[in-house]
Amino acid sequence: MDVLILRLDAPLMSFGAPIIDRHGKVQSYPAQSMIAGMLGNALGYDHSDHPKLESLQNRLRYASRQDRAGQEIRDFQTVDLSQDFMLDNNAWTTQGWLDERKGGPASKGTHIRLRDYRADSIHTVALSLQPTNENPTIDDLKKALQFPERPLFIGRKTCLPASPLFVQQIQCTSLTEALQKTPLSDRADLRDRYPAWWPVDENEEQPLADIEQPVTDRRDWVNQIHVGERWIARGEIEIQTED
Repeated sequence: MDVLILRLDAPLMSFGAPIIDRHGKVQSYPAQSMIAGMLGNALGYDHSDHPKLESLQNRLRYASRQDRAGQEIRDFQTVDLSQDFMLDNNAWTTQGWLDERKGGPASKGTHIRLRDYRADSIHTVALSLQPTNENPTIDDLKKALQFPERPLFIGRKTCLPASPLFVQQIQCTSLTEALQKTPLSDRADLRDRYPAWWPVDENEEQPLADIEQPVTDRRDWVNQIHVGERWIARGEIEIQTED
C-alpha cells in the first residue's frame, strides 16, 4: 500500500470539532474534513468544488500519531457590527461574492466568539486513498503537497505550518505500521509509547486499541456543516527503530 507521511507542526493548529453555539471546539486528532480540506487546497480546489471535495473526503484513509502533546488554548474574540464601516448593506462571503445583510439581531451589536486551538503540538499523519485508481492519485497528492496551488494552513487560515507538510512516501501493509516505522519529530515528547488514532477496520495487525468510538468529523461541503458518523480507534504505539 502506498502511504504518504505528513507532519503537522505549527505554533497553533485547529483540529475542529462540530461547533456548539458560538464555541469552536477542537479535538485531540486531525479531523477527516480538515485533512480533506487541506489536501483540496493544495490541489487548487475552492469552496465551490463540492463533488471533488466530497469524493476526496470519502476516499481518504489515515492514522495520526501525537508526537508532541502541546496544550489547548482558547481565543476570546469579539466583533462590533455597529461600527460605521460594518454598516454596509453588503458583506463578502467565502465564495467571493457579495451577500446582502438581511437585518435581524445578529446583524448589529457586539458578538462574542470562542475559538480553541492546539498550541505547540506535533502530529505525524499516515494517509492513503481507496480506491487507488481514481483521480487524484496518491502521486497527485504528493506533488500538490510539495508544490501547492495555494498557501496551506492547518485547520484555520491563521494556523500556518512551521515546516513542510510532506515527509515521505513509503510502502506499508497498514497505516499503523507506517506510523510505527516513521521516526519521531526532533521536538517530540520523550515517551515509550505515543497516542495514536486510526480507522477501526484497519486490519488484524493493528495495535491493541484502548477505546473504539464513533466520531462526526466529515463535512457536508455544500452546507458547510459536520455530518455523518465513522468509527475510530485510539491507542498507543511504539516506534520501531532500525537496528
